[in-house]
Amino acid sequence: MKVRIISGVIGFCILLAVLWAGKLVLGLAVSIVCLIALYEFYKSVSKAGYKPVKLPGYLSAFILAFLGVDHSLTPAGFSGVLVLFIFLSIVFLFSFIIFLNKKHNIIDISLSFFSIFYITFLFSFIILTRNLPGGKYLVWFIFIGAWATDTFAYFSGRFFGKRKLIPSISPKKTVEGSIGGVIGCMLITVLYGMYLSNINMLNGFVVYHLIPLGFLCGIVSQIGDLAASSIKRYVNVKDFGNIMPGHGGALDRFDSILFCAPVVYFYINILYLL
Repeated sequence: MKVRIISGVIGFCILLAVLWAGKLVLGLAVSIVCLIALYEFYKSVSKAGYKPVKLPGYLSAFILAFLGVDHSLTPAGFSGVLVLFIFLSIVFLFSFIIFLNKKHNIIDISLSFFSIFYITFLFSFIILTRNLPGGKYLVWFIFIGAWATDTFAYFSGRFFGKRKLIPSISPKKTVEGSIGGVIGCMLITVLYGMYLSNINMLNGFVVYHLIPLGFLCGIVSQIGDLAASSIKRYVNVKDFGNIMPGHGGALDRFDSILFCAPVVYFYINILYLL
């Protein structure tokens, strides 16, 4: 527990420095974390006997760096780049099962394609949220959503947990812990919204608009955690990596954040349109 706390504090300090350093630093940092997460994913599925084609996944991480560097690139423009890259990746990956059919099969290239969407695509919403007006403050909703849910779910489950949530995937998670995680996420999201309101950084929408955001993040955060757990259970690994002592790998630490990021981005954009 001591090692987990220390590494968690160090990780938080690094994150704080990255988020406040600016869009360029964040874009490069997310790209690096994405590369590490992809490596962990490929290593894990390879242990299960699969042979994913790694190059398209690694190249996709550099698109995130491009997104962070080119601040003039709009979400629509980024979508165009991503769609083009996906098409080229499909052609490239199918070439492997056409010309190297004895080494790779449809499952191998499907895992490669899946990794781009599961990891790179979801990571991109951290940068897209940071690039919004007031994004330096709004991006924290992503991390608050994941961490608040995880913290409140842990303590709620520890003190009140009785009924198992999905024991076949995560034996320790309980229904009571899950409910506590959602409630806690809503509470902390609103409190952070009140802080932004006090410093006039809520960008035109009011605090009560954040109640549904906290609710949604509380749910998808746990789906992200369970999704990662289901993959690890299938390939029979405890953690994707060990980059953070006591926390596992980059993908272990960001599994919930990956699912919160699109929710925060789309929810805020919808509020801007109201």
